[in-house]
Amino acid sequence: MDGSWPDRLDVIDTVYRFAAAIDGRDWVAYRSVFADQITIDYSSYRADSIGQMAADDWVARASRLFPGLDASQHCLFNPSASIGPDGATCETYVRAEHALDGGLYTIGGHYTHRLQRGADGWRINHVTLRVAWTQGDAELLDRARQRVR
Repeated sequence: MDGSWPDRLDVIDTVYRFAAAIDGRDWVAYRSVFADQITIDYSSYRADSIGQMAADDWVARASRLFPGLDASQHCLFNPSASIGPDGATCETYVRAEHALDGGLYTIGGHYTHRLQRGADGWRINHVTLRVAWTQGDAELLDRARQRVR
């Protein structure tokens, strides 16, 4: 592992705030963890969820899904952060629970977050989700999106 403890802890804290903000439906806090432009690769979950975009667009996308759920909980664990000359990388396991009308959909896998240090601290500029397994009602998230419209 490269980098100082304070830097690595700041990187891990930024990634944990990413998860807490989405579960708390705190869109200001969620936006605050991202650089202005981000690359998203959730293609292991949905083939069309890959590309570069404005962070504001990504946050808007989340705000059209998560309020439709009764609850969600993104548990990130076993973080490994490294700091290099081009920024930082944080790898975590993820177990994301999504609840709606008594149903549950769970995604298990790995996140890779890449971050850059700016004037306001570390900001995520790239997120990759690698789904290892799912369990439950796969259509639950589509129903949640429809509830928000």
